[in-house]
Amino acid sequence: MTIVKTIADLEALYGTPKAPSLRKVSDHLTPEYRKLIETSPFCALATVGPEGADASPRGDQGQVVFELDAKTIAIPDRRGNDRIDSLRNIVRDGRVALMFLTPGSTMVTRINGMGEVSINPDLLKQFQVKGKPPRSVILIHIEEIYFQCARAVMRAGLWSAENWPDIDEVPTAGQILAAQTNGQVGGASYDKEWPERAQKTLW
Repeated sequence: MTIVKTIADLEALYGTPKAPSLRKVSDHLTPEYRKLIETSPFCALATVGPEGADASPRGDQGQVVFELDAKTIAIPDRRGNDRIDSLRNIVRDGRVALMFLTPGSTMVTRINGMGEVSINPDLLKQFQVKGKPPRSVILIHIEEIYFQCARAVMRAGLWSAENWPDIDEVPTAGQILAAQTNGQVGGASYDKEWPERAQKTLW
């Protein structure tokens, strides 16, 4: 197996970035990037900590991330599994990266910056849904924002239903849990109860 181990070898393999790849980067929300963020109901949040890197999905009705000012965005931390892997990382190492998807669009938006976890009462109230505030709000101070090459989404046919796989044979959460615990957790009853439980605890 031949492994590339130096930046020089990488650059020799891939060449020099073209002007659009470099000129698309901004250090703040421009009107164009603002619109992309406002139309993205889903993003992946990447963090890093002593145990390594982590990436978690973030989704919400309408937009998932909100502008506080041109250099600062906020992610209300909605209900989840309470592992708080991302939050653990952020309080120890603020480096974060976000990747946004807009349904129907091949545009992918990326943000790199520094994160903080806020429990400011005014922020919690601002982002409450159906009377339920998030337990915390992730603040991200933008260092760079740019759009990603669209080829990955185009190759995947992400929004084309005819390209979607048959998920009938995909294992369910209950099946995975049962396999991991020799049947002690999960199973058919977990899968049966989960949809209703999730709907009642989205926020």
